[in-house]
Amino acid sequence: MRSTPLSGHVLVIVLLTGAAGLAAGCGNVNAVLEQVSEARQLAADLAVQFTKASDAANRAVMADTDDASVVFAKESREAADAVQKDVSALRPKLESLGFSEETGLLNQFAGRFAEYRTLDRRILDLAVENTNLKAQRLAFGPAQEAADAFRDALNAAAAAGKADAKNAWHVEALTATAVRTVREIQVLQAPHIANADEAVMTRMEKEMATSETAARKAIEALRPLLPPSAQGQLRTATAALDRFMDLNMQIIALSRRNTNVRSLALSLDEKRTITTSCEESLRALQAALAKRGFTNIRER
Repeated sequence: MRSTPLSGHVLVIVLLTGAAGLAAGCGNVNAVLEQVSEARQLAADLAVQFTKASDAANRAVMADTDDASVVFAKESREAADAVQKDVSALRPKLESLGFSEETGLLNQFAGRFAEYRTLDRRILDLAVENTNLKAQRLAFGPAQEAADAFRDALNAAAAAGKADAKNAWHVEALTATAVRTVREIQVLQAPHIANADEAVMTRMEKEMATSETAARKAIEALRPLLPPSAQGQLRTATAALDRFMDLNMQIIALSRRNTNVRSLALSLDEKRTITTSCEESLRALQAALAKRGFTNIRER
C-alpha cells in the first residue's frame, strides 16, 4: 500500500508542534542553568561570609580594648547569621536541581558549622570579658600608683626617723624591706596574668601573701622607732599598702578568670581544626558546582 503524503495543513501542524517542543526544552534548560548560576553565587557568598565571621572572631580575641572586642564580636555574629541564611537558601535549590552530591556537601558543612558556632559563641563570650586585659590595666595603672604612693610616704616617714642616729640603720633597713616586698608582689602580677596553670598561679599567690606579711611586719616594727611627727606619714603609707593589696586581690580575681588566655587557646586549637573542616566542605561544594555544565545538567 502506498503511503499518503501529508497534506500541507497537517505538515504545518507537525512542524509547529516540533518547534514548540524544542522551545520548551530550551526554556527548561535555560531555567535550570539560571538555578545553577544562583546556586554558585550562594555558595560563593557562603564562603565569603564564613571567612568574614572567622576573621572578625579572631580580631575580637586579639583586640586590646573592650569596645573593639564588642564591635568585632558583633561583626562575627552578623556574618555567621549570613552564613546560616545562605545555607537555608541554597539547600532547596540544590534539592530541586537533583544535585545529591552538592546537597550532601552542603549538609556536611552545615553540621560542621553548627559545631563551629557553638564553640565560637563560647570564645566570643570569653573575649569580650577581657579579664586578663583588665587585670593588666589595674597592675600597670592604679596598682602601680598605690605602690609608688606607699614608697613615697614610707620614705618621708623614714627620713624623720633617721634623725635619731641610734635607730637610723634600723629604720633604713625596715623601710627598704617594706618597699622591696611590695615590689616583689608587683613583679609577680604580670606572670600571674599571663599564666593559665592553676597550680602556678596558686604558688604565686602564696608568694604574694608572704611578701605582704613581710611588708606589714616591717611597718609595725617601724612604728615605735619613728617620732610623733612621722606617724602621720606612716599612716598614709599603711593606707597606700591597703589600697595596693585591695587592687592586687582584684587583679588576681580577674587573672583567675583568664578569659583572654582561654579564648586565645580555644581559637588556636579547637576552633582552628573546626574552621579548617568547614573550609574544606565549602571548597568541595564550590568545586562540584563548578563542574555542572550544559551537558551534565541535561543528563541529570
